[in-house]
Amino acid sequence: MTASATLTSRQHRFAARFTRNVAPGIHRLEHAYVNCYLVEDGTSLTIVDAAFPATLPLIKRAIRAIERSTADVRAIVLTHAHFDHLGFAHQAREEWGVPVWAHPLESHIAEHPYRYGHERARALYPIRHPASVPVLFRMARAGALHVPGITDLTFFEAGQVLPIPGGPRVIFTPGHTYGHSALHFEDRDALVSGDALVTFNPYTGESGPQIVSRAATADSTEALASLDLLAATDATLVLPGHGASWRTGVRSAVDLAREAGRS
Repeated sequence: MTASATLTSRQHRFAARFTRNVAPGIHRLEHAYVNCYLVEDGTSLTIVDAAFPATLPLIKRAIRAIERSTADVRAIVLTHAHFDHLGFAHQAREEWGVPVWAHPLESHIAEHPYRYGHERARALYPIRHPASVPVLFRMARAGALHVPGITDLTFFEAGQVLPIPGGPRVIFTPGHTYGHSALHFEDRDALVSGDALVTFNPYTGESGPQIVSRAATADSTEALASLDLLAATDATLVLPGHGASWRTGVRSAVDLAREAGRS
């Protein structure tokens, strides 16, 4: 059973949608078109992706909503280190003393969140896709232009089962970034796909399974190839970095993403 609520920070006039149990013990906080996930394992928590700086007070409220505290957080895991997923990671690590996990190939972006590979110029997308304008505006208001870098990441490897709450297996899915990795929560039949496969594209404003536009993708050919690795998990539920959950199997989502192709 899922239940959603709107969370609003008193310090910042930002609203977010918090949905409990999008998978068993996995809760989604969607803020300014970016998803991050709270994973429960007993009384301990893992946070997957860190959205924006202004998301921090909202994730704290989400933690309280499930009757936990920030002292229960054991790890933050980044599917990748783009600024809209790195967001509050630095501040949370300083406040809570938790490790921030990522693939080693994300180190450079994590330290320099605005220096990342992409195949197309970003400036033309709002002109060609006006539906993206309010999306990008919301992201900017949430702090997208002021994300601090982070060093001293804790590294994981492809295929590793992480020793953190939820015990996800790393599915190395390069393309969107060179170190992008999805997380397969096998016992919950759920795949956190990050931006390897999304159901909403911030750069076009279009919904449906797809890879992210070349404005933010380092190698779209590799990104399309990585869809095979997602499909191989056979997960029923896909939890993307942007957009709604996909509940009819990763293979159907991958087929639609291949059909959509590049943008």
